[in-house]
Amino acid sequence: MKNYLILTYIFLPLILHSQQSTLLDNFTIGAALNYNELNTQKSNLFLKDFTYLTPANAAKQKAVHPKPNTWNWTKINEMLDFANLHNLDLRIHGPIGPQSSKWIKDDLRTSDELMLNLVEFMTESCIKFSKEPSVKWMDVVNETILTNGEWHGPKPGNNKWENPWLKIGLDENEFPIYILKSFEIATELAPNISLVFNQNAGFQPRLWDKLKYSIKYIRSKGYRVDGIGWQGHLLLSKSTYGFVNDIEKEIQDLSNLIDWAHQNDLDFHVTELDYLVKDKSNLKIDLLEQKMIYSRIINLLKKKSKNGIVTLNFWDMGERYKKGKGYFQSIYSKDLKPNPSYNLIKNILK
Repeated sequence: MKNYLILTYIFLPLILHSQQSTLLDNFTIGAALNYNELNTQKSNLFLKDFTYLTPANAAKQKAVHPKPNTWNWTKINEMLDFANLHNLDLRIHGPIGPQSSKWIKDDLRTSDELMLNLVEFMTESCIKFSKEPSVKWMDVVNETILTNGEWHGPKPGNNKWENPWLKIGLDENEFPIYILKSFEIATELAPNISLVFNQNAGFQPRLWDKLKYSIKYIRSKGYRVDGIGWQGHLLLSKSTYGFVNDIEKEIQDLSNLIDWAHQNDLDFHVTELDYLVKDKSNLKIDLLEQKMIYSRIINLLKKKSKNGIVTLNFWDMGERYKKGKGYFQSIYSKDLKPNPSYNLIKNILK
């Protein structure tokens, strides 16, 4: 199957002017950086090509509000300074969801305590970022729906992938109160920022049907939702389409989702694109396959940008290892050498 995919790869040329984030009228491309990567070789490579930045972890609750009564804006402040110095556009990835502090995940937290914590964190974040002209987009909630269409909720302990906020409860229509409250606060306090509903996984119909319903329901309450985010961690799990099993179907699923977004006056964001390699025994072949799949995705995004705003964010820029998962590939190698996927877009970025 891999040989077939490699042989069927067709290079799809794109055009981008130097030091501009706009590919076409509505297509923006960028990458994520961590706080500790500022003023390093990686940030220099970023500045060579991109003007759209996602601070990977610096705006999350576990960084900003790590303990009760403890706030620390140092990391995100330095990333804001970096953005302002280099005239970058930012997407804030500090949403309400599983990326919460461990003390929020404590099993003894009550729904009233969680609501107080949510309001406190969202209020402080929205007030702060609404004052920053570099901030164009903000993930409001993240990873709220499971692949079977059920709401992502809490689990015992505080070290698992869980969403403690669901404990706040459901409204009269069985909709999570925390999602409504998050968008209510963002609508009121971040009027100049585009508000994004970010989601992981593949294109499981139950998941995306639930997300579409959620967006319509939130809007029915008078709150803004301005964009859909799809993370795009390819091959992360069996439940995530990897664009290798049935590439034509998977591209069509992505195309349909983007169309739905634009038809409903929503921007579409690929927020965390990378490609998982379980082991590196056939890395050269895997990287060529990654290049082919990226070409299909990028060409589709370019086409869809004629109908509405589209953004693409590469998650990290080099190789990222996660224990128990494998090696996530981006556009540079572990040693920050261009890989085939970078060569795919070098005509865009030169």
